[in-house]
Amino acid sequence: MITLATRAGSTPKRVLPGFGLSLGISLMFISLVLLLPLTGLFGQLAGLSLAEYWEIITEGRVVASYMVTIGAAAVAALVNGAFGLLLAWVLVRYEFPGKRLLDALMDLPFALPTAVAGITLATLYSSNGWMGRLLEPLGFQVAYTWVGIALAMSFTSIPFVVRTVQPVLEDLPHEVDEAALTLGASDGTAFRRVILPHLWPALVTGTGLAFVRSLGEFGAIIFIAGNMPYETEITALMIFVKLQEYDYVGASAIASVVLFVSLALLLVINIWQGRFIKRLHGGAG
Repeated sequence: MITLATRAGSTPKRVLPGFGLSLGISLMFISLVLLLPLTGLFGQLAGLSLAEYWEIITEGRVVASYMVTIGAAAVAALVNGAFGLLLAWVLVRYEFPGKRLLDALMDLPFALPTAVAGITLATLYSSNGWMGRLLEPLGFQVAYTWVGIALAMSFTSIPFVVRTVQPVLEDLPHEVDEAALTLGASDGTAFRRVILPHLWPALVTGTGLAFVRSLGEFGAIIFIAGNMPYETEITALMIFVKLQEYDYVGASAIASVVLFVSLALLLVINIWQGRFIKRLHGGAG
């Protein structure tokens, strides 16, 4: 198809400024917002030898915080993967009163200060809270345990799954469901063999983003975790403690571990997603 600009032999018109200006502004923004803080972080590490760096990041209390953080983040991400998919499905496939309100509530964790969310959760699930009073007689304690940490992480990261899966579902027409059912597939088979392959990349990406977001969460967790050494201390708290002690190098070393884990996971997801989509559309993969 020959565009008007091609026929005229001139450069196609763009709504935004030209490529050079747009690229320059984008790079400047990335440099100021992303690269400059990262440069400062690695600058703090420049004075450390490898042995000193290893000693800081493998100190017993810090390693225990890794285990608590990663374990709770994994649970939160898996729970959000299941319930986020269900919420996205309900929002896209059904019409019901209050749908717009439920849709708007999905973004609430983005807007609500995480410290407010943490205080609210701690109040609800403490021994005297509405939920804690009901659960503790059953032998189920949420506040000041890793369960509370996973709950707070689930609250802050649920939008990542819903908002990643939702647009993919919206682009998947109802006729796909109907065609599978018309050809004799059961509901479960139609979902697993026809619908899920289309949703799988978005679902994995959203779950991965929820996991990465949970790794660095602080405000929502700190009030419900109890912060008991070796039991309910998270890695973000270890960084905060180092900063309070004016140990900026130690804080940067621990933060770099979280950063490396997050970047590695995002890179793996990105590579896998590209290969999966290529196979889905008939490529070699």
